[in-house]
Amino acid sequence: MEPKLAFPQDSPPLAILCAAKVAGVSLTLDPKLASGSAPTLHLGSGDFIHGVNTILRYIARVASVTSFYGQDAIQAAYVDQWLDYAPVILSGSEFEAACSFLDGYLASRTFLVSYGLSIADIVVWSNLAGTGQRWESLRRSKKYQNLVRWFNSIADYSDTLDEVVSAYVGKRGIGKSPAPSLKEKLPDSKQNISTPEVDLPGAKVGEVCVRFAPEPSGYLHIGHAKAGLLNKYFAERYKGRLIVRFDDTNPSKESNEFVENVLKDVETLGIKYDIVTYTSDYFPQLMEMAENLIKQGKAYVDDTPKEQMRSERMDGVESKCRNNTVQDNLSLWKEMINGTERGMQCCVRGKLDMQDPNKSLRDPVYYRCNTDPHHRIGSKYKVYPTYDFACPFVDALEGVTHALRSSEYHDRNAQYYRILQEMGLRRVEIYEFSRLNMVYTVLSKRKLLWFVQNKKVEDWTDPRFPTVQGIVRRGLKVEALVQFILEQGASKNLNLMEWDKLWTINKKIIDPVCGRHTAVLKDQRVLFTLTNGPEEPFIRVLPRHKKYEGAGKKATTFTNKIWLESADASVISIGEEVTLMDWGNAIIKEIKTQNGIITELLGELHLEGSVKMTKLKLTWLPDIEDLVSLLLVEFDYLIKKKKLEEDDNFLDNLNPCTCQEFPALGDANMRNLKQGEIIQLERKGYYRCDAPFIRSSKPIVLFAIPDGRQKSATN
Repeated sequence: MEPKLAFPQDSPPLAILCAAKVAGVSLTLDPKLASGSAPTLHLGSGDFIHGVNTILRYIARVASVTSFYGQDAIQAAYVDQWLDYAPVILSGSEFEAACSFLDGYLASRTFLVSYGLSIADIVVWSNLAGTGQRWESLRRSKKYQNLVRWFNSIADYSDTLDEVVSAYVGKRGIGKSPAPSLKEKLPDSKQNISTPEVDLPGAKVGEVCVRFAPEPSGYLHIGHAKAGLLNKYFAERYKGRLIVRFDDTNPSKESNEFVENVLKDVETLGIKYDIVTYTSDYFPQLMEMAENLIKQGKAYVDDTPKEQMRSERMDGVESKCRNNTVQDNLSLWKEMINGTERGMQCCVRGKLDMQDPNKSLRDPVYYRCNTDPHHRIGSKYKVYPTYDFACPFVDALEGVTHALRSSEYHDRNAQYYRILQEMGLRRVEIYEFSRLNMVYTVLSKRKLLWFVQNKKVEDWTDPRFPTVQGIVRRGLKVEALVQFILEQGASKNLNLMEWDKLWTINKKIIDPVCGRHTAVLKDQRVLFTLTNGPEEPFIRVLPRHKKYEGAGKKATTFTNKIWLESADASVISIGEEVTLMDWGNAIIKEIKTQNGIITELLGELHLEGSVKMTKLKLTWLPDIEDLVSLLLVEFDYLIKKKKLEEDDNFLDNLNPCTCQEFPALGDANMRNLKQGEIIQLERKGYYRCDAPFIRSSKPIVLFAIPDGRQKSATN
């Protein structure tokens, strides 16, 4: 019984069909799978193989063609690279760049791997043929003569290939790339969170490698957290690897403090990684690559002043240095390496295309001089690679399969791929997600640094800051942040997110478990004397949370003199019956005032009264010495405009008042609060203990936590 290949009719796996023809493997075709499904090969034994590349490897191993999977393990590895590479580079906007790369690669080669036909040739050939008219028009243009020569030779190898193309490829191509799909069931993230299922293109379970690459020039903020958590999600989902890499290429901005705190934030976010690396680990290889590109005429050294260079790039004007001889460039490169006065005037630029509509391809800068000492390696180097040069190089060397980048880098994706091509390195697939933008918030590390340096905030951990440490210090649970970010998924849609949504999620997490306590504002309190109250104070042990035993117990003192909030006292009338929470009812008998301000209430306990019949349910504190001093702190946004536009200066939109402090008294049980503990002050809201009890003269500091309803802030 011959194998049966099941696949969607709207996206036939051309690579498999062509490979089977050349390999002499007979297949029964069953084009009835649902659209978007990955092809499946059902074998006569009852076993099955799922996914394009897995099936291709099987065909390569059983083929009658000699060395169809290479002649040794090294060649087999090269074949595997082409299997991954071809579906990605020959689809989408990078098609012509891929053709250009292949044309150069095949200039002195008859086949892609070694000296004989392999499945790598079939895969690249079928992906080209699968684009239909798009490839045919280039094929006739004589633009890529080496590639066309190779393509025709593969077509001549087996006359059945054209038959397959004729059967499955129309003028516009097959419509969908036969790149591997992962619509099948995959292991979910360990987070018990409902998230949109988004596939990484060409990803295979067990083979994905992603990287989270922050620059150590500040603490992680909520935008970085999104990138880190998405990398974690995909690494877990595909049972792959996650690298944390510090992009430390600018010694003027970076420090060990930032490295240490980024790692602390990564741990806080629960991001499990396989290894920590640094771009600076690769400085020798990066310098060697830059020098090789200079020798190949693919890069040059430019001493054009910075502003003039920027203007020329905008206008598409070639630099006067673009046609320097290799010897001149190497001489200037040596001056740069030595940090001489002449070298400091120069930079290394890639010789790409000064007329390209995409300005990122107009001879970008690869290397700059910088004499500031590096936080890891001191003053060893006087030249440093730019992010645009180092990132694709290190991604390729570290085995990254998918580079997750926010959509703000979209226009530079072509540059990323082109630089990889210039370096002769393998393709790394970029996957975009939308940048996380929050209302009334700046996420630029340069702007956040301004707040720190100008003492507008305490430091990078300030609870008004959108840093991970800032929002956690404010009272946000990491579980809420993870849920908030993963609910958005890896969407590419740009949107402005409300903090209220995040705080609403947070409230649902903290409310069921946090202990309840009582506080009254110190300068806004009124004494309530209960004429029939207990002559001697007594204590009852009550639950800190009526519905959650895990919150523990608290001791509440009952006396004949208690404190009420003046705001409550102001709405009470003589003769009214009110409920004292956790005690019972009382009836107001007298209201004393002075200059129109209430100074004291007199009343009687009426514990047999119905709490259901009263309008006012009041919090209270006993008038005892054991009460603790509190400082309740409320925060507002650092900027007053909901969304800053590109031409807005954030300094013109600073909020003049971002912090208010309210002295208060709290119940004696609050002496036991731990730093970081979250509580609810009855009828006031949720608070995080930032400074616990030390001594009576020093107040406990509580930071107000927004609940998603009140007008409050985070950054």
